Amino acid sequence: MKETKSISFLEAKAKLEAYCAYQERCQYEVEQKLILWKFSEEQAQQLIADLIVNRFLDEERFACAYVSGKFRIKNWGRIKIKAHLKQKKISNYSVEKGLKEIDDDEYFQTILMLIKRKKRELKYKKLTPWELKSKLYHFLASKGYESQMIYNGIDEDEFFDANHVQ
Repeated sequence: MKETKSISFLEAKAKLEAYCAYQERCQYEVEQKLILWKFSEEQAQQLIADLIVNRFLDEERFACAYVSGKFRIKNWGRIKIKAHLKQKKISNYSVEKGLKEIDDDEYFQTILMLIKRKKRELKYKKLTPWELKSKLYHFLASKGYESQMIYNGIDEDEFFDANHVQ
């Protein structure tokens, strides 16, 4: 295990400000850093309070940025995004506020795009319609999409059209 050298309160403050300025961070991530640096609970809370007052840390802003990035870049669904935000100890209020940033039409269009992409990947496999539907469902469920939205997407994609039934 790597030894961490002790750093002063002011050095930690400067490092944390740079850490938070580089990318949106949540309080949990900052707390983990402070534990690693072996700061006392009192000093850690002082540093975190300072970061919040100076707007380096903002839970709602973090949640909105996290949701936007995971949805638009990684194409994650609401279920997976929510679970990951919960792991980072984000409040229900902030999670819901972040999830409201996802446009319902864009969300459904993403599901349709993922279905089309996955169908292209599976095109050369000899799959029955049921097997293809199952693979599509499991793929989208693993990305965190809701069951009903997946079924609606598969139905709208004209799943059982003549081109895809073996």
